[in-house]
Amino acid sequence: MKLERPVLQVALDFENLSRALQVAKEAVEGGADWVEAGTPLIKSEGLDAVRELKRAFPNHRIVADLKVMDTGAFEVEIAAKAGADLVTVLGAADDDTIADAVRAGEKYGAEIVVDLLNVTDPIARSKRSAELGAATVCWHIGIDMQMAGKTPFEALEALARASPIPVSVAGGLNSETVAQATRAGARILIVGGAITKSADVRDATKRILQAIATQTEVSTELFRRVNEGDIRQAFLKVSTPNISDALQRKGAIHGLLPHHKDPNFRMAGPAVTVVTRDGDWAKPVEAIDRAGPGDVLVVDAGSGTTAIWGELASWSAHMRKLAGVVIDGAARDIDSILELGFPLFSRTISPNAGEPKGHGEIGVEVTVGGQRVRPGDWIVGDQSGLVVVPRERAQEIANRSLDVLEHENRVREEIRRGSTLGQVQKLERWERVG
Repeated sequence: MKLERPVLQVALDFENLSRALQVAKEAVEGGADWVEAGTPLIKSEGLDAVRELKRAFPNHRIVADLKVMDTGAFEVEIAAKAGADLVTVLGAADDDTIADAVRAGEKYGAEIVVDLLNVTDPIARSKRSAELGAATVCWHIGIDMQMAGKTPFEALEALARASPIPVSVAGGLNSETVAQATRAGARILIVGGAITKSADVRDATKRILQAIATQTEVSTELFRRVNEGDIRQAFLKVSTPNISDALQRKGAIHGLLPHHKDPNFRMAGPAVTVVTRDGDWAKPVEAIDRAGPGDVLVVDAGSGTTAIWGELASWSAHMRKLAGVVIDGAARDIDSILELGFPLFSRTISPNAGEPKGHGEIGVEVTVGGQRVRPGDWIVGDQSGLVVVPRERAQEIANRSLDVLEHENRVREEIRRGSTLGQVQKLERWERVG
């Protein structure tokens, strides 16, 4: 395969063909070169997705991202007959599978892309793929890997220099990182979410093409993957429902209500945990001195009804720059705390305070609102409630939550244009049978 210039391939990883076709239309109008029927789309809609894309865009190359692992000849044949110009085969497949795929492609008019996803020696596999007749290889960092902060750039430049055939790259590219990928030598830039999740797909496509053509970053605040140092800022951008969705509808702390005047407030930080008895406010107050800026105090007060927190404790926590406090029990002085603007969640409110007897512990695993919370787990709160994110998954869930938000932005735009949520999601089709 010879390419006169770098190519932009838009990856349509949808579950519904109607949405994929609309986004593809807008991306092509924006200048996208190749159109990819993504693996989720093909698994959901079958090769009809390829047929419809070829029918809609007869002058564009259509990529069928089958990720073939076996029966290379047969799967390439049926994809090519459906209209695919390129078909992906996994680099982890046997040499015979790749060779058979190439032979079928030659017979039926499709070229073979070898996807190097999780291949341990991409340079060696690229050279072998070329010997077997593949047209191109794809250096691919999968979505689940991206959520953990992995990027394609560490190995891309060396691979592009060594590969005898053109290298494509996929891995969370946006209008900033496509420029870096182009400078590293990638000839086919595969972009998914930075186009398909955009409210304005045409504009997003044009911005990415500009970055490719000039090899200069075009700034964006969206479609980024965060690293460990950006976790807090990521959680402050999303809602607790976004995070719950990212956790597969888990993580919600039940029964604790927010007390804050700002309807748009956000609270996020690692947990400093406390166990105390109903009405015993000694350990919660002591924990303020052990917590640091940005921490969230999480107090298991046994769902009690006697206040263990009030205005003065809130002032102390505020001055220590804590992010907020979560109490599975009672708080008081709510009017003063609201005026202070310090984020507080509690199960109940009571004017009665107890005595500082000192029972309990600091820095132990607690249970609040039915959820286990360990020291260092991330607590995020807003007007919709609270979620707890396991500390070892914080970076991943921050990225997944941003992804949920960006998907919702696109759905919101489709509703704004006159659709409905049921029509966008095609709910009747996806209702469980039986």
